[in-house]
Amino acid sequence: MGALSIRAAKIAALSILAMNVWPATPAFAQTSTINAADTAWMIVATALVLMMTIPGLALFYSGMVRKKNVLATMAQSLAAVAIISILWVCFGYSLAFVGEGPWIGTLDRWFLIGVTMDSVHPAAKTIPEILFVLYQMTFAIITVALVAGAVADRMRFSAYLLFSIGWFMFVYVPLAHWVWGGGFLATMGVLDFAGGLVVHLSAGIGGLVAAKVMGQRHGYGSDNLSPFDLSLAVIGTGLLWVGWFGFNGGSALAANSRAVMAITATHLAACAGALTWGAIEWATRRKPSVLGMISGAIAGLGTITPASGYVAPWHGIIIGIVAGLVCFWACTWLKHRFKYDDSLDVFGVHGIGGMTGTLLAGVFATSAIGGSAGLIENNPQQVLIQLYGIGVTLVWSGGVTYVLLKLVSAFVPLRVSLQQELEGLDISQHGEALQ
Repeated sequence: MGALSIRAAKIAALSILAMNVWPATPAFAQTSTINAADTAWMIVATALVLMMTIPGLALFYSGMVRKKNVLATMAQSLAAVAIISILWVCFGYSLAFVGEGPWIGTLDRWFLIGVTMDSVHPAAKTIPEILFVLYQMTFAIITVALVAGAVADRMRFSAYLLFSIGWFMFVYVPLAHWVWGGGFLATMGVLDFAGGLVVHLSAGIGGLVAAKVMGQRHGYGSDNLSPFDLSLAVIGTGLLWVGWFGFNGGSALAANSRAVMAITATHLAACAGALTWGAIEWATRRKPSVLGMISGAIAGLGTITPASGYVAPWHGIIIGIVAGLVCFWACTWLKHRFKYDDSLDVFGVHGIGGMTGTLLAGVFATSAIGGSAGLIENNPQQVLIQLYGIGVTLVWSGGVTYVLLKLVSAFVPLRVSLQQELEGLDISQHGEALQ
């Protein structure tokens, strides 16, 4: 055998050895599909959604509490960012988005093991997997932070931390898997483009249960509990509004026409919600309040969220009008009828809005935009599927929230003392206050 033949034989042997010994590339890794434009857009969208919590939600919430609780309210949003980010990397992402079990994912990606520079997720094949991890992380953060608004002015910070950890693990992660990670609701065909169930309804019903368990604030119904500085809330609304373009537009997971359609429907729904709420106040109270207009805008944004990637822009206007009507009713008549102290109307805006938007997604879904047909395209069954998703979310989030609060109360008191509530959570929980 010649030297050339011997060398060829050695190369062939080494190739066979490498194929048998070297680990196969994971199924997630498809380096050739990563697209620069999609990656750039999703980096921007991720930053926009993180901005929704800090500073957006922090300013929105803190502007609506009393001066003595401003810093404590901001601290809750800040703490959610820090805690949930770490937990998401440790196990949240893997359990929510890795594996296709009907109930929960796997721990194959815990601590991001196997996530490389070039790996991609099957749901987002044109962006790096690590970017998909970060984007979904921002959704988990704001969902946990939203719940705190229902119990503002009275929840002990240590109890909030424990509750947030448990709520993330046992409410958010399973719901994210069921709807977005290949779980049983996804298999059934439930439509939730950007979080009507996973984010808004889950946080809304969780907040309602928490408000009932915690009880009313001292002086609720008699004392002046008006906002300290609505200008902060208006600034927060603006940041949330712009951030929502990343929230809904980014859920297309690509820089494409569907993302732009979602952004357009989102903006129009916010406008319609603000105008509708303001018009109702103008007609019934003779003056449209700033608080009412920003509440209507957030209601429109939350309500369009599940439908945004499935509907036409003009549907966004209709959904925004409906959002202004039903959320105004929930924050006024319904709240006073059942006497629950949802401090910042998390249930009235996000819970009712998320429920309404999820249902309307089943009505207005357009196959030419999102690939799914709704009632207006002769598919009434989609409405029933949406109702099932709503029912599952209500039962799961509400029930688990109640159990978690009872468990946390066995270790630390949920509520500050009366004296601490009167002096304010800024001083009692953090040892500082605004001057």
